[in-house]
Amino acid sequence: LEAIMDGGGEDASKVIHVKFVTKLDSPFQAPSSSVVIPSNVTRLGLSSIVNSLLTLEKHEAFDFLIDGELIRMSLEQFLLAKGISAERTLEIEYIRAVAPRKEEKPSLHDDWVSAVDGSSSRFILTGCYDGLGRIWSSPESCTHILEGHSGAISSIAFVSSEGAENVTVATAAKDRTLRLFKVDTAESGDPTTRVGAYKILRGHKASVASVAAQKYGSKICSGSWDCTINLWDTDEATSELSVAGKRRKGNNQAEETQLEGEAENTFVGHTQCVSSVVWPEHDVIYSCSWDHSIRRWDVPTGKESMNLFCGKALNTVDVGGEGSALVAAGGSDPILRVWDPRKPGTSAPVFQFASHASWISACKWHKSSWFHLVSASYDGKIMLCDLRTAWPLSVIDTHKDKVLCADWWKGDSVVSGGADSNLRISSGISIS
Repeated sequence: LEAIMDGGGEDASKVIHVKFVTKLDSPFQAPSSSVVIPSNVTRLGLSSIVNSLLTLEKHEAFDFLIDGELIRMSLEQFLLAKGISAERTLEIEYIRAVAPRKEEKPSLHDDWVSAVDGSSSRFILTGCYDGLGRIWSSPESCTHILEGHSGAISSIAFVSSEGAENVTVATAAKDRTLRLFKVDTAESGDPTTRVGAYKILRGHKASVASVAAQKYGSKICSGSWDCTINLWDTDEATSELSVAGKRRKGNNQAEETQLEGEAENTFVGHTQCVSSVVWPEHDVIYSCSWDHSIRRWDVPTGKESMNLFCGKALNTVDVGGEGSALVAAGGSDPILRVWDPRKPGTSAPVFQFASHASWISACKWHKSSWFHLVSASYDGKIMLCDLRTAWPLSVIDTHKDKVLCADWWKGDSVVSGGADSNLRISSGISIS
């Protein structure tokens, strides 16, 4: 502590009485007595002080909150900005800093990695401009290749993944179709198993931009450049017309019949490309579009139940945060915006993050946190954001080119893909 006090120069004469509190378990519990610290100390200085109070063997990085807001300037500036008196004993909460502690080895693809899904704790899905979907059990190990598309894959999603050995995967592509694959994950081996679709979904009149699976259901929805959202059933039994697929060469496989499915409903309303769809609740779909709007749809009726106008062409939308009710979206400017539809007069965002330097390609809420989301941009960076501060908690800049997709994986990792043809995994992120 003396070293920190002495290192402050002239301003070190100004001191503040503080008490450090935490919800962390031992060994991260600091003594509850108040301590005197210099007022010009920054977050890193605070972290050093807490480390010296805890006498940890290995230095741990901490973040600090006063009245529920993260400190992102010197303590003195923060108190001044918030109008908090420095006379009283300040209570400062500390949490483990949110930043990746490890970068896994990148997994190289043959072309741009345009889609990623980290919703299963066992696998990562990637979609690529080479028209192939891939299933990864780890960064080194691609267990399955999903083949059949004649255009770049724009979106990929698990339809069902937890528990069963059999997983169902949906892919959307620029060839105007979606494909459904059943994968037996127990039989993965060396070399990588190649899998063909059991069902092809035709009906969009232009590139399919996004696919999302119903929560606790067997349906999927897709957004397309034809301005529509289609609803599809993934069951094999519900195919309208069943046609024998062309004989598939390679691997000496027997002739397979491929089912073809037609959309069971189409939602019309957007006037430009529907760039992203999410299905957060059983009967509710959210979409965003290049027509500058975010819309909420009631699935049974197909009717629009909300329309937020943003003023920018949008690439990505996600729903999460507090009460799983906050809507985050990004697109053709560097600002990630968050709306709360529960508030009256919802047209204005309740949060805005402006740290990116180019268009935003992806945003995803953390599944178990009210505050944390990840955003990716054409500036080559991925930002870990927290609603309690306008500044990013951490910036991941391992990609060498545009980042096209990102997702959380296992709750403590971020998976991402980009124009450098790599899948990258940043792990060891502690979100308390």
